[in-house]
Amino acid sequence: MALYLCVDCGGSKTSAAICDSSGRICGRALGGPSNFSYLGLEAFISAVRETVSNALKACPSSVHREVTLPPPANTFAAAWFGVSGVDSPSAVASITPYLSALLGIEPGPRLLIANDTHLLAAPLRLCKDVEYSVVCIAGTGSICMSFEETDGKLQEIGRVGGWGWMLGDEGGGFHIGREAIRQVLKDTDKISLGAVPPDVTTGKPTLKSRLLERFGVVDVLEILPVIHLPDPSASPTFGHGIPFHLFPKEKRLSSLSPIVFTSAFDDGDPLALNVLRTCAGMLASQIAALLRPAEDTDDDPPLPRTVKAQNSILCFGGSLIGVEAYRQMILDDLAQRGHIFRLIEFINDPAAVGAFGLAEAALTR
Repeated sequence: MALYLCVDCGGSKTSAAICDSSGRICGRALGGPSNFSYLGLEAFISAVRETVSNALKACPSSVHREVTLPPPANTFAAAWFGVSGVDSPSAVASITPYLSALLGIEPGPRLLIANDTHLLAAPLRLCKDVEYSVVCIAGTGSICMSFEETDGKLQEIGRVGGWGWMLGDEGGGFHIGREAIRQVLKDTDKISLGAVPPDVTTGKPTLKSRLLERFGVVDVLEILPVIHLPDPSASPTFGHGIPFHLFPKEKRLSSLSPIVFTSAFDDGDPLALNVLRTCAGMLASQIAALLRPAEDTDDDPPLPRTVKAQNSILCFGGSLIGVEAYRQMILDDLAQRGHIFRLIEFINDPAAVGAFGLAEAALTR
């Protein structure tokens, strides 16, 4: 039985889905982080191997009995990898031989390897009344890209962002955590100059109190030494209950995003809401950079590879943008700029969408 594999490799987790030729998902698995830029080749391949092996083990015995990698010849009719941190042809070329050997698939049309945004562009193939797909991912990091379909293949048009946490990733987890600390510090600076402290008589926790509790300190300025500690010498370790000094620097800030969301949407904390509006606005700016105005003008001609929102489907993906209230902040900002998309879709399971897309493409050949 022909199997189709799709693996979504992200900064927080690896997700693998296997479907049969009818498009039925028959094996699923989740694994640890697999951002190629952050981890390097050895750790990346290790995360992929474990996740794909577990997805094979999850398949019914009637579908597949062999669970070791590489599998028997022709186990997979095709495989599609969407890999965060793979941003250039040279990066694709560097991992292709290893993924080919892992799956027993020769490099070529049966083995698709690209940035993880390509997975989220798949709905364009199913939407006949739109010309383009604009993809926005906001999870641990962020990236925005536009696509069109040519000769049955998704072709990248433009890209904005996706530079990693040290240089960008606006609207992603690191940016939100960093902005939260910055805004709390700014309030502390203002109070030192005589500003009236915010009213905290509501009885609900504030963003500031939640952050102090998370860092285990009593003063905002005590957060700074923890933030700036060097990375641990051991392999990256992070998770619930792990002391902050054992987190890599990036995770010390990106792990704060759930606190910001809770403070904003559960507690209604004004500072937390402002943090999210700031970050959502910056992410909306990156989406808008891919777009041309609804009406072109000679005074400010658009870049030639921008697309019109009204002719496009906007495909959202990523854990943070899965929060509807945050997603709506981004859409409201875009609407204020005059960008209204024909269709909007949040893709909760890119690996499953990708696996189904492979099987569907095989049926239509």
